[in-house]
This record gives sequence, structure tokens and C-alpha cells, in this order.
Amino acid sequence: MRNELNKLVAGIEDPAARKAFDTEMSGFFTLFNRYLAERAKGEKLVWDKIKAPSESQITPYDKLPEPTNPHDALNKLAVLKLNGGLGTTMGCVGPKSVIEVRDGMTFLDLSVRQIEHLNSQYDVNVPFILMNSFNTDDDTARVIQKYANHNVQILTFNQSRYPRVNKESLLPCPRSATSDKNLWYPPGHGDLFDAINNSGLLDRLIAAGKEYLFVSNVDNLGAVVDFNIYQHMIDSQAEFISEVTDKTKADVKGGTLIDYEGTIRLLEIAQVPSEHVEDFKSIKKFKIFNTNNLWLNIKAIKRVLEDEELDLEIIVNNKSLDSGEAVIQLETAVGAAIKHFRGAKGVNVPRSRFLPVKSCSDLLLITSDLYSLQHGQLIMNPQRMFNQTPVVKLGDTFKKVAHFQKRFKTIPNIIELDHLTVSGDVVFGRNITLRGTCIIVATSGNHITLPDNCVIENKLISGSLSVIEH
Repeated sequence: MRNELNKLVAGIEDPAARKAFDTEMSGFFTLFNRYLAERAKGEKLVWDKIKAPSESQITPYDKLPEPTNPHDALNKLAVLKLNGGLGTTMGCVGPKSVIEVRDGMTFLDLSVRQIEHLNSQYDVNVPFILMNSFNTDDDTARVIQKYANHNVQILTFNQSRYPRVNKESLLPCPRSATSDKNLWYPPGHGDLFDAINNSGLLDRLIAAGKEYLFVSNVDNLGAVVDFNIYQHMIDSQAEFISEVTDKTKADVKGGTLIDYEGTIRLLEIAQVPSEHVEDFKSIKKFKIFNTNNLWLNIKAIKRVLEDEELDLEIIVNNKSLDSGEAVIQLETAVGAAIKHFRGAKGVNVPRSRFLPVKSCSDLLLITSDLYSLQHGQLIMNPQRMFNQTPVVKLGDTFKKVAHFQKRFKTIPNIIELDHLTVSGDVVFGRNITLRGTCIIVATSGNHITLPDNCVIENKLISGSLSVIEH
């Protein structure tokens, strides 16, 4: 592997580019070596040592202090969004962050509005940082030009580009540094630490007097700057805070915080032995899951890197190339770094801070009357009787954004909805109201069009359009 990586590096003529690429390949080689060592030893977490975190390790949100002076604290903060993903799952081309999600605005538009409002309201300079991947960098650079006159400083850097590895030979797939994009991959958001340091941005933030970094996924519309959590971090001198929230049935596969031999750690489903997967999914033992909203001490990041303490659990992602070649990707999760930081803890936050848009089912929720928009932030409609959002399961005919838009003439009113399942060839008319539990199934060969202005409450509607009390 080392010889193959050296060949890739030697193929770059420009000295500066070669040096940067060599740094990346050294990072990959370290990760690969750890993978081989762990594979040889067969190291696994000892399941019997895994415990639910203690009360001292997880602080309830309602126990947090009110902030004393937001202005002074905000001048020490930077906000970072993980922006490496594409919108392919939802049938979109380019970065996921430029998908329109509400009132003609994209994920990026909403995030920029939030930071711009914060800077204007408190007369501060909170920079907005995007960690791009080689898949999203060019498109993102074009998009952010439109924010040039906004009251927000936008900084970007790229996470690493690692070579996919042939599963049989355990050698890199690309034959040169300029090989097809499909032979490379961004190694998960755990790469944030090395990437922000290698880019020089970490040192720039420290030089500018920034002390804290709020990190979240760009598609989580609930991840806004929260003064109470921020103040708690300052008061408790915690170097790392991970936001968790209560599990529902929809979240059983999400990573969770655990106590492992007295240390707080992140446990992802990929690390769980197959015989314990059902235990992991149990809401009884693991009541919370990781939202990937993280608060980090910037100087502590620098210390952990300089002391070479960073040792994130490796997630092996099995893939197949278009040619059918079986490959592996070695990835890490940013939340796994919690074990390396002093005073690290979790804060159990309201569900409203976790509003990811991973599918068109999620898109229905956040475009509906459940929310209004204030300065780029989604606010739950006070008329909603329950804090929890409805469970929405749209079938494959709604999978792509373009299909979703064709099948909803307007977004239904769902303020009183508990559960919606839709399957098959179904089209929604205008101004429809859904209440309670609604199941709409167009069986194979059938079509359902729900007429304008209809109200559907606790009904099962089948392919023959018969309406049955449910």
C-alpha cells in the first residue's frame, strides 16, 4: 500500500499540490494501517462493558442556565456545516445543500440567513464555515458568490480525498491522482479534525480569537445556535458537547452515547456485533441517539491533534464500482472524538433541534403548515397539539423531488396529523387536510387522485378509492 501511494504522489508535478496530496495520503495510510491491525486482532467492544450513560454524563436541556452576556460569547464562536453530501438520494444533481426546501430557499440560504441575523442582532462577527468534499466544492463555490454582500463571512475548506480500496487485493483502485472521481471517496465527517488543520483554517480561527465551534449537518434544519447550550459549555469548561435527543421508533439505528469503562463514547450501529444489534436498537437500554450537533473547544482540537491522540473508530463501508469490483471505504464519525476531550458530555435536547431532511417524507414535514420561517429558522406552529412531528412514510413513487412536486398540487394541511403512509400511484389535489392516521394505498394498476379541498381523518383509502374507518 505504501509503495502504491508513493506512486500516486510522485505522479503530481506541481510541488505545492504534491505536498498537500502527500499529507492526505499519509492520513489515509495511518487509517489503513489501523484497519489492518484491528482486523488482525479482531478487536471489538466488549458488549458487557457497555452501559447507558450516567446522569453526570448527560445534562437535560431544561437544567441548563440562561446565558449572561450573549454578545461577548458570540464573538468567540464559529459555526461549521458539514457540506460533503450530494442530493442523489432525492434525485437531485449537485450538493444537497442547494436543494430548495422552503419558500424557494435552499439549506444554504437558510443557514446564511440565521448567521446573518445573529451578526446583525448582536453586532458580532460569527463566521460561517463549510466543510466541502471534492464532490461538492466547485458547485458550492459558485453558489456562495451570491452571499458576497451579506453580513456574514463565509469560509470553506475541503475534507480529504481518499482512494477506494479493492476488497481482494487491499490495494488502492486509482492508478493516478487524476483518476476517475468514482475511484475516490470523502472519508466521513470524522475527517473534520485533520482536514481543518491541514487547510490552515484551524490556526486562522485561533489567531482571530475564536474559541468555540458549533458543528452540524447542513441538512439538519433544527441545528441553530443555542445560547443555553453555548453558555453551559463555557460555564462547565467542557471541551466537547454532543447534543442527543430521545429515541423514537424511527431512530433505532442512530448512534448513541454510552459509558465504556467510565468514559463517555459514541457507539454506532456499524460497531455493534451482529448478535447484539437488536439490543442496540432497544429503546429500553439506549434511550437517546446522537443528533450530530456538536460543540467543540477550538484550542482543544489543536491540542488533541498535536499530541496525536486522535483515534476514531473505523467504519468499514462496503461498496461496488460500476464495473462490479468490490471495494471498501474506511470512514470515521466526528462524534466519536468525544472520548478524547476533557469534561466531554452530552446534552439531551428537544426534538426540535433535530430536523434532518434525508428524504421526500422529511421534505413534506418541513414544507407544511407545521412550521413557519423566522430569520432562516423553522418554528413549530403553536397550534400543533403535540411536540412530536407526525410519522410520514411516502412510497417509492415520491422518492425523487421532481416526482414529489408533481404528486402534491399543494402541500396538505397536517397540523393535526399523527401518521401518514402513502403507497403507489397517488396524487394529492389542492388544499387537502390530513388528520389522525391516514393510509392511502393505490394497489398495482390502480390510481388514486384525492380531490381538492377534501378532509381525510383516520381513514384507509385503498386502490378502489373506497373509504374505510380506521
